[in-house]
Amino acid sequence: MAQLTYSRLSHLLRLSVNKPSALRTRTEINLGPACCVQFVRCQRSVDSKALQERQKQHMARGLPKQKPIAGVKQVIVVASGKGGVGKSTTAVNLALGLMANNPSKSVGLLDADVYGPSIPKLMNLKGNPELSDNNLMIPLTNYGIPCMSMGFLVDDVAPIVWRGLMVMSAIEKLLRQVDWGSLDYLVVDMPPGTGDVQLSISQNIPVAGAVIVSTPQDIALLDARRGAEMFRKVHVPVLGLVQNMSVFQCPNCNHQTHIFGSDGARQLADTLGVQFLGDVPLHLNIREMSDRGKPVVVSSPDSPEAEAYRKVASAVVRRLEEVNT
Repeated sequence: MAQLTYSRLSHLLRLSVNKPSALRTRTEINLGPACCVQFVRCQRSVDSKALQERQKQHMARGLPKQKPIAGVKQVIVVASGKGGVGKSTTAVNLALGLMANNPSKSVGLLDADVYGPSIPKLMNLKGNPELSDNNLMIPLTNYGIPCMSMGFLVDDVAPIVWRGLMVMSAIEKLLRQVDWGSLDYLVVDMPPGTGDVQLSISQNIPVAGAVIVSTPQDIALLDARRGAEMFRKVHVPVLGLVQNMSVFQCPNCNHQTHIFGSDGARQLADTLGVQFLGDVPLHLNIREMSDRGKPVVVSSPDSPEAEAYRKVASAVVRRLEEVNT
């Protein structure tokens, strides 16, 4: 509706520019064609600037005012342009890596993927959240990480068949009706894509930065780029890219194979002018431990794959410090 109004307003302004004015003096009317053309161009320039300013003011009034989540210092969103690139596994191990690197920091985990919640499985959590005295949902906790997910509110195999308004209402509840206590970092596992949920979260709460997860595969990188560009448009700092499933090492002969290509995310980071946060290998241990609800950062803390996640967490903290200075 707003775009239609702007279009009509622009059309009316153009008509008013081209329409002869009854207030013009005889001197103005008698001026040559070149002078008339110059006057029209000047008038159009003024009207165009006025229209742009009105549009800017109207859009500013239309955007929701950002309101921080009570008790949360910094929100980190973990996103991807498409599904199947290991975003949720990265989000979980990033949260655990942040706490492993600095045990004095408190970290929470929010599953914003309403249609396909993964956090309950990855964090080995079941049950319905209890309510506090203020009627706020109390997150379920495991490995020292308080977690909230739509998966806690529905059956494991129950499909969530909701239209957009229902989804947005659910996101609002997950953002505003949860008692997080005091958190240094809240890691948000975003749904894949660049839709309503991403826009709603980015515009309703102050987001410290976005982490984009992608495999090195060209088709995944195309969507990862779209995700990064979306966050730029809504003025969310892109902390950098994580290259997941970067290399497979044979457990028998230790031969390394780049199944999905090599250094695609690193090259995309260079193209976009953002930080490359690190590589995470394609490893059987990551998949097995994730399926058991025992993320590798806590189940295999001395493994190379756990070290990879901790390095990513360290890079994220450094980027947050750079953004905030």
